[in-house]
Amino acid sequence: MMFRTTNTRPARPALRRVRTAAAPRPLRHRLDPASVEEIPLRAGDGVRLGLTRVGARGTDRPAVLLLHGHTASADMFLLPETRNLVDALLDGGYEPWLLDWRGSCRLPYNETGGRYTYDDVALYDIPAAVSYIRERIGGRPLFVVAHCIGSLTLSLSMTAGLVPGLAGVVSQGVFLTPKLAGRTSLRMSVAGELLRGRIDHIPVDFRRVGLWSKYTPLFALASRGAHCPDPTCQILHNSAWGSGASLFRHENLAAATHDRLAELLGPAPLWIVPHLRRIELARSVVRWHDTDHRYRVLPPNALDAADRIDTPVLLIAGSDNGLWLDSQKLCHEVLAHRQPQLDVTYTEIPGYGHLDTFIGRGAALDVFGHILDFLDERR
Repeated sequence: MMFRTTNTRPARPALRRVRTAAAPRPLRHRLDPASVEEIPLRAGDGVRLGLTRVGARGTDRPAVLLLHGHTASADMFLLPETRNLVDALLDGGYEPWLLDWRGSCRLPYNETGGRYTYDDVALYDIPAAVSYIRERIGGRPLFVVAHCIGSLTLSLSMTAGLVPGLAGVVSQGVFLTPKLAGRTSLRMSVAGELLRGRIDHIPVDFRRVGLWSKYTPLFALASRGAHCPDPTCQILHNSAWGSGASLFRHENLAAATHDRLAELLGPAPLWIVPHLRRIELARSVVRWHDTDHRYRVLPPNALDAADRIDTPVLLIAGSDNGLWLDSQKLCHEVLAHRQPQLDVTYTEIPGYGHLDTFIGRGAALDVFGHILDFLDERR
């Protein structure tokens, strides 16, 4: 709809509202505040992000950049109620850096900010963080540990040659070959059509939206067959924002972690679904923008450009991943056939789902050792 105005000044673009957003909400952790450095960071297109460095200044430790999944945040690596990945990295002699890219629930963009695609994350967010960290660490090695969509967009950055020379990459859940269950793919398509124009995001905190809201039918659908009475758990564990998938093994979460799921995971924007749908149909990470010259540096299909990967990669996934199924195993098989010269290994974590590989109460014992062994061999 167009509105007439007598003001001769041009209207501000939506991106302006994103650039002037408030600082990310505080992280929750039990670390010494003096060891946690919050860094103002702008992506290449000006969008405000969050970057956090953990550790004492002036060390010669290798750096590890941690990338969360979509609607999660750096909080997933800092759980104060359990031994978390940052704890393990610090004890292992590494310097963790945590990026809150524009899909973070610590930032407002999924609900109120300007729209984006995963192209923007791959082109602007991840390269900006890598560039900044390299300026700070000098010649020290830089590793990346990435989860879910953070890993998927990293693969696009890597195959575009935007983050060369990484010491190693750990990819959890999905990398170059996304694979969803048939019902999840179908629900994604149907929901995208039915809900388009009605809502622009799917919330996870029922307390914020209330009983008499337009989101109530979504929570009711997610509750069907659920064993947990918590609406937030139902829409995440039993439905994954209405997709019919599952984000974790319920029994793997500590009670304190379960109780703060609405803080750890935020609303899912529906306007990202077309890009995600294109990626899933291609069974590869594909570029969304075909005509905009700003994105031409990104390969149309990341799998076809996998020969540009110049670093060892460890693919890990839970044996019971209820979202991306056996995407990582498929990726390992495809790369072994198409790019046998790449240093790519695959490790499956028995008894784990998707997100619980990082936030599960036993992840320090069952998962983090695989990550540290990989890093230690290449530091």
